Amino acid sequence: MLILQFLTVCLLVALDQVTKFWAVQSLQPIKMIPVIDGVFNLRYVENTGAAFSMLQGKTLLLTVVPIAACIIMVGLLLTKRIKSRIGTWGISLILSGAIGNLIDRIWHGAVVDMFDFELINFPVFNVADICVTVGAVLFFVYALFFYDSKAEKKDE
Repeated sequence: MLILQFLTVCLLVALDQVTKFWAVQSLQPIKMIPVIDGVFNLRYVENTGAAFSMLQGKTLLLTVVPIAACIIMVGLLLTKRIKSRIGTWGISLILSGAIGNLIDRIWHGAVVDMFDFELINFPVFNVADICVTVGAVLFFVYALFFYDSKAEKKDE
């Protein structure tokens, strides 16, 4: 299972980087492609902040914290401290997104976003953001319904 999760992380990071590369090459010069008028666009945006553009310009903080988080998540996966598949898949998806956005911050100083749901005025996002969101939901479900502190401490 661990090998499959790490392969998934690699594939999702690659998918994220390919879509961002495409956005830089194709969207940056024209800024936007309407897909469904008034509903969904492909829009080129560079975000120097975190989710919802919080912490704008805090690149060092937004680089160091995700590096530490990635180290912790890899450690949790390697040590198999989390027994539930839903918990480990949640961590794997969060790790994928964190690495994808971290690559952008390190190489470009900002994260490239491109999916724009205009209808609900939602912030523009990318594949890495989808991974983090889905992973966080899975990990939240794990924490609420599957985490058994006695069983996981017994195995330490």
